[in-house]
Amino acid sequence: MDNLDRHILDLLRQNARASYGDIGQTVGLSASAVKRRVDRMVAEKIIRSFTIQVDPLVDGMGTEAFVEVFCRGTVSPEELKRMLQAIPEVIYAGTVSGSADAIVQIRSRDIPSLEHALERLRKGPNIDHTESAIVLSRLVQRASD
Repeated sequence: MDNLDRHILDLLRQNARASYGDIGQTVGLSASAVKRRVDRMVAEKIIRSFTIQVDPLVDGMGTEAFVEVFCRGTVSPEELKRMLQAIPEVIYAGTVSGSADAIVQIRSRDIPSLEHALERLRKGPNIDHTESAIVLSRLVQRASD
């Protein structure tokens, strides 16, 4: 990957529907050269997918929380992953350093459905407790993958 590829990726992150011609004008390449680079990045799995982002408020998933998960004993990341994937409201989860074992991002319709998702999370095997923070307003959001 070179700087032109990185620039193309930055432009696609801003607008995945931008035409190859528009991208080419910005980076100084022809539309066909941009297409070849994008096709190569897809083939090499640098670009994993093309997707849309829907406003969670419009989609009915306007309640969001970040949850620290504390486990009893040693729990493998694979075991945590299996458990968390079974909860559809979990939109992100990762293991972390510090006192918590994992951090989980949850989106739900409302507070009662958030509480229900948290109850399912807390009932997981080896889950000791959780600490939650409900998002009041988003200040910055950037595409990350």
